[in-house]
Amino acid sequence: MECLKSSFLFSTPLLPKKKNKPIIRSQVQRDPWSPRTTDPTKPKPPYIHPKKPLSDDNARRIIKRKALYLSTLRRNQGPQAQTPRWIKRTPEQMVQYLQDDRNGQLYGKHVIAAIKKVRSLSEKADGGYDMRLEMNSFVTKLTFKEMCVVLKEQKGWRQVRDFFAWMKMQLSYHPSVIAYTIVLRLYGQVGKLNLAEEIFLEMLDVGCEPDEVICGTMLCSYARWGRHKSMLSFYSAVKERGIILSVAVFNFMLSSLQKKSLHREVVHVWRDMVTKGVVPDHFTYTVVISSLVKERLHEDAFVTFDEMKNYGFVPDESTYNLLINLIAKNGNRDEVQKLYDDMRFRGVAPSNYTCATLISLYYKYEDYPRVLSLFSEMARNKIPADEVIYGLLIRVYGKLGLYKEACETFEKIKHLDLLTNEKTYLAMAQVHLTSGNVDKAFEVIGLMKSRNIWFSPFIYVVLLQCYVAKEDVVSAEGTFSALCKTGLPDAGSCNDMLNLYVRLNLINKAKEFIIRIRDNGTPFDEVLYRKVMKVYCKEGMLLEAEQLTNKMVKNESLKNCKFFRTFYWILCEHKEDVQIDDKLVTIKPTNKLDATALEMMLRVYLTNNNFSKTKMLLKLLLGCTGGSKVVSQFIISLTKDGEISKAESLNHQLITLGCRTEEVNAASLISHYGKQHKLKQAEDIFAKYVNSPISSKLLYNSMIDAFAKCGKQEKAYLLYKQATVKGLDLGAVGISIIVNALTNEAKYQEAEKIISQCLEENVKLDTVAYNTFIKSMLEAGKLHFASSIFERMCSNGVAPSIQTYNTMISVYGKYHKLDRAVEMFNKARSLGVPLDEKAYMNLIGYYGKAGMVREASQLFSKMQEEGIKPGKISYNIMIYVYANVGVHHEVEKLFQAMQRQDCLPDSSTYLSLVKAYTESLNYSKAEETIHSMQSQGISPSCAHFNILLSAFIKAGLIDEAKRIYEEISTFGLIPDLICYRTILKGYLKYGRVEEGITFFESICKSIKGDKFIMSVAVHLYKSAGMENQAKELLSSMNKMKIPFLWKLEVGSAGVKVP
Repeated sequence: MECLKSSFLFSTPLLPKKKNKPIIRSQVQRDPWSPRTTDPTKPKPPYIHPKKPLSDDNARRIIKRKALYLSTLRRNQGPQAQTPRWIKRTPEQMVQYLQDDRNGQLYGKHVIAAIKKVRSLSEKADGGYDMRLEMNSFVTKLTFKEMCVVLKEQKGWRQVRDFFAWMKMQLSYHPSVIAYTIVLRLYGQVGKLNLAEEIFLEMLDVGCEPDEVICGTMLCSYARWGRHKSMLSFYSAVKERGIILSVAVFNFMLSSLQKKSLHREVVHVWRDMVTKGVVPDHFTYTVVISSLVKERLHEDAFVTFDEMKNYGFVPDESTYNLLINLIAKNGNRDEVQKLYDDMRFRGVAPSNYTCATLISLYYKYEDYPRVLSLFSEMARNKIPADEVIYGLLIRVYGKLGLYKEACETFEKIKHLDLLTNEKTYLAMAQVHLTSGNVDKAFEVIGLMKSRNIWFSPFIYVVLLQCYVAKEDVVSAEGTFSALCKTGLPDAGSCNDMLNLYVRLNLINKAKEFIIRIRDNGTPFDEVLYRKVMKVYCKEGMLLEAEQLTNKMVKNESLKNCKFFRTFYWILCEHKEDVQIDDKLVTIKPTNKLDATALEMMLRVYLTNNNFSKTKMLLKLLLGCTGGSKVVSQFIISLTKDGEISKAESLNHQLITLGCRTEEVNAASLISHYGKQHKLKQAEDIFAKYVNSPISSKLLYNSMIDAFAKCGKQEKAYLLYKQATVKGLDLGAVGISIIVNALTNEAKYQEAEKIISQCLEENVKLDTVAYNTFIKSMLEAGKLHFASSIFERMCSNGVAPSIQTYNTMISVYGKYHKLDRAVEMFNKARSLGVPLDEKAYMNLIGYYGKAGMVREASQLFSKMQEEGIKPGKISYNIMIYVYANVGVHHEVEKLFQAMQRQDCLPDSSTYLSLVKAYTESLNYSKAEETIHSMQSQGISPSCAHFNILLSAFIKAGLIDEAKRIYEEISTFGLIPDLICYRTILKGYLKYGRVEEGITFFESICKSIKGDKFIMSVAVHLYKSAGMENQAKELLSSMNKMKIPFLWKLEVGSAGVKVP
């Protein structure tokens, strides 16, 4: 019975059997032929209606084993499996079954022997055997059905050919479509289509009528091997005969046609299928919908899709994705969302490609919340995101200003090793560019280059944007040249280069660049045309502007551009030799004109001193909606650019036309004259408008600012008082200007009066005004008042800025309230105010003055941890902090770190270095430092020598102090007053009277009545017994009203220099 387990019989593997409970077996053994359920010790009970006994007891067991096999086969194939119907055999039939000795096989022994015999011939070469001789022993033994079985079980096409030829010579053979179907199927499987066609024609010749099976087999053979023309021709013949094929054959044909992108034929076959009433299945709908979409039959595709769902089929993910992508291209977000919701409702899991399509659509229409929501849904459903999705997510984060999240996403892509596409690198580089971090953008492009990713034109475009942002002209030009080698540059890149040249005032290069892009045929868009025309108009290049405008007439993208049409209208209306386009010239000088274009043309005619056309353009501008505002802004622009003569000329023409320029223009001119210290011109313009009933605070503020900048604070204050008397509210800006002007001139009382008045009257102030008030009172020494102003600012809900906190740290630092200064610093950090280097160093400086070196050091380290890179001033402050307490090793470390950071030391740095060495009593090192300054290109000052002199005097090393004093002149320096005081202090303190008198007499002509030096000289004279000289010097001091210092004593260690 082992043959029942043979793979020859079981083509489909059996399901694994379930584990049964352990059975307790008895010692009584049954014979191998008795049924398993019978007990050999107990006879079977008699039945009322006993069945007719079979001729062999073993036959029933064979039948049950066969039934068990078929049951297992059905389970493996699913609920729709079609299993052969079991035929009950009579006892006589069973006897014959046993005589055939099948032993559980499907076929008899002679059939199996014939199958094996024919199969064995495959080992021999073609023509190396004679089928008649090989099958001689099987003549008359095989029935037609058995010969068909042998034919069906063959695997080689040659054996099928030869056996079928032998089979046709047998007496039991008769022509049948079944045999021809078997042969044709095998020929089709191995691609012998010519033989298959011959067999099919032979079948027709012998009079066998083809059925749907053999026709389907032939069509599937053509489809399998891509013979679509032959397949469609044969299919036409099948249609003419009225043969209806099965859905499986149609599926085979449709799939084969679609693989070769023959979507039109797919649609034709599908329509034939529907016409003939063949019921499609899930596969049919999937293939047909795809081809309908590819053939742009979108409505039919959606109708078929709805039909598919109505018949109970659930579309797969690829079908949903195809339709979602189709709707997304049309931009119908609502329909896309409906289709996606239907997909999720039916339990179809979206792929990352579907999600990428949705994210691209949402990104295109700036629906960023939906993008983030869909990405979160992907994470919840464990849908893996690919590089495309991550790239889109980076762009979304960049648009939303989520710079940190974009960087984290990019790092995640790198960690997952998904970085392969240039678009992802470009997305991250553009995010860095948008955030102003150009160096990071360069790093991303450098990473891309290190991974040998090919540089496309898009890379050069982004790289060009980076160099433009860095204002690196040479690198930008090189990148643009590389971009040009890949083809014509895009208009955006040309605009970037032109912006760079204009921004850096490289006008000649800008002109050359315009000529270059015009000659090489670069396609212009509206933005580039505007930029080029702006350059031409600013430089007065009227001829070039006309030539470009005439050339752009053929540019279809500009014909509906209002800006271009306005330019063309002006040039055609006033230029007789221009080829006029009637359609463009029909524009009337109405609101259809572009005000910006008119302004540019106005600039051209002003530059060329063409007053008649200037007047004409002014009329046009004033007739346009918002034209007066454009003129006003144009005058302000001319004023800012320093083209005062043009601004005045335009203003004069406005007056000629009976139009009064707006006060903002007058204010702009006054402000410019104030910066140029042309007070007379500013006063003349102010006088024209000051008596106007609608004169505004802007006019007064600009004039007050002009007085302040010209050093006329009294006039500024007087004008301020006049404005307040008139009841004009100058606002926070005007008050800030006058308070700042008075503070700069040290007129603190007047400033305080204005501040107090504003606070009493509860004038609405902004952050800048409060900052000006606090700074004014800080410089005035009114620290308590400054503190109260800050408290008032906070109570009024005005948000302090970083400048506010910096000023308040200085207030409390000078107020000797270091705890409050620290409180201000911490409060700024807790409120999220971005602290800068100045805020840190301000507090560090006050820590140093208070001797809190450890706290200063910790805060300096914290500043660096926050990513703030110390500058020269910061290093100098920290070095000074350490130098005051003589920690020279820390000073040296900072000095070296400063040089590593390319912060070159200055005179102040060396001053602190000298102080550090003298405080630590390392005098030789201090002297070496002074001498090393010249090698660094820094000249020592008297202040450097004074520190060393003071240290020597303090240590009692008078001779060393004299040596250093004598060296001062070798450096080309003249000792200052402090040097003289320090040396005399040493002589006085240590009782070296004669040397002191000699030194005084050598410098007495240079001291300019210094009370300390003269007082020391009097004491030295008296100590030496030179009373006459002492009286004479003391009398001289009295005449000059110089007070005498009586407390000085010769030889005293407590002498202090005032």
